[in-house]
Amino acid sequence: MVESVPNCSCGKIASLADSPEAIERLRKADMKKLPIGIQTYKKIINSNYYYVDKTSFIKKLHDEGEYYFLSRPRRFGKSLFLSTLKAAFSGEKKLFQGYFLEHNWDWDIKRPVIHISFGAGVSRSVEDIRITFDEILYDHARENSIEFVKKSLKGKFAELISSLYEKYGRQVVVLIDEYDKPILDNIHETETAVLIREELKNIYSVIKDADPYLKFVFITGVSKFSKVSLFSGLNNLKDITLSKEYSAICGYTQKELKTVFTDRLKDINLNEVRKWYNGYNWLGEEVYNPFNILLYLDSKEFRNYWFETATPTFLIKLLEEKKYFIPDIENIKASESTIGSFDIDRLEIETLLFQTGYLTIKEVKKIVTITQYRLGYPNLEVKQSLTDYILYYLTSNTMEKENNKFAIFEALTSNDMNKLEKTIQAFFASIPNDWYRKNRIANYEGYYASIVYCYFASLGLDVIPEDTTNHGQIDLTVHFDDRIYLIEFKVVELTEKGSAIKQIKDRKYHQKYSNKNVYLIGIEFSRDDRNIANFEWELIKSSKLKLLND
Repeated sequence: MVESVPNCSCGKIASLADSPEAIERLRKADMKKLPIGIQTYKKIINSNYYYVDKTSFIKKLHDEGEYYFLSRPRRFGKSLFLSTLKAAFSGEKKLFQGYFLEHNWDWDIKRPVIHISFGAGVSRSVEDIRITFDEILYDHARENSIEFVKKSLKGKFAELISSLYEKYGRQVVVLIDEYDKPILDNIHETETAVLIREELKNIYSVIKDADPYLKFVFITGVSKFSKVSLFSGLNNLKDITLSKEYSAICGYTQKELKTVFTDRLKDINLNEVRKWYNGYNWLGEEVYNPFNILLYLDSKEFRNYWFETATPTFLIKLLEEKKYFIPDIENIKASESTIGSFDIDRLEIETLLFQTGYLTIKEVKKIVTITQYRLGYPNLEVKQSLTDYILYYLTSNTMEKENNKFAIFEALTSNDMNKLEKTIQAFFASIPNDWYRKNRIANYEGYYASIVYCYFASLGLDVIPEDTTNHGQIDLTVHFDDRIYLIEFKVVELTEKGSAIKQIKDRKYHQKYSNKNVYLIGIEFSRDDRNIANFEWELIKSSKLKLLND
């Protein structure tokens, strides 16, 4: 007797005698493939990959405007969305069967599309940009049997647009992907970055004068440079980066994850997945970074997938230059102008952290006529990864850093305050004097507190800097199992010995967590000795335990 396998989406037939492993193999064999690293819409549809339907956004964009700009962090699906736009405007109806756009688009109109991407490779000079752009223009001209008359890049770009319009009798679509990558490749070299910016500005200026020949323009990138610096004259360019209605245009919502990838979610703790990878927010619904969640669904292992694809070296150097107090990263309050845009001559660390995806919007407040944004880490992956990387930069010793991390975790697991004190002392003692001499970041008071914060945060623990109570702010709150650790930092050269734990007790910070055992920890550093000068702790038992004992 043969029966269909229960709950098997594959629809294949298996014997009841088949093992669970065999049934699972059949189920997986009929699954769609995960589009890891696939940025071409046509390839996703034709090669049996999963696709999260974002085509309703194409309809909305088309109906409501013509010139758009979108900023999103790397690996967020920007290139795939532009590829989808190209397929739609090119009239490839067969690629949209079963998706929103199939019955919500005029497929009789096919438009010529110019697709420009600066995403491949690294541009190190203006000459690199000119060669790359010239090759892009040449490929489009050859594909459409157009011969250029003009010689300059700007002239060729303008000629390509007008020639396509004349050849096909329809207005042209221009899609520009990674418009800012050549600048970001050289952001640490100001002079080169400025030269590249001016070259790109010259190229993009063509779009303004080509308006009669254009139907639709969509520009994407990681950063948002001011219109004045790059899109001079394009006053009709609508920025949808912080538009609630377009917040999920890239990335996967929780609903999309559960609906599209249902057959991949067996035995998965979605709350844990959400904690690790969800949380990116642009004033709308929170989303996952597609790159992260696809790699997780493939391996079923929690890892720092997105962070591993690039290291934020330039950001770390900027943190050092500005002597940034690292715990403040977790709770930044910024205005619209701060997170909105920047330029090479005015690099704000908060702006870069937000636009590159290390921070996201956690809360919005209206203060009279000003909008205030509270920024924080989007999820555990980013928080753990960034603090771990900063920790490496702060201590400059990989093995010592890892050993100390494990030692801290063991001290918390065994609830051994003496071991915790010795571990903290050990990792400051392990930093050679020569390192202090060469690094400016080590010469300010916040350095010590920043290291302690990074150690706890890089372990993936629930760490709250500047934890607010009715009586003030706790420097650092660490949640671990059923215990709470309240930590106050002081510098002995600036205060009296014992003032750190005294402040916790005097201001009764522990009352906020009266239902748990709370450990009050005062850590006082000596900037002269470059280590802990005083470490005190005290246990305040929970009110529940006190009642039981009474």
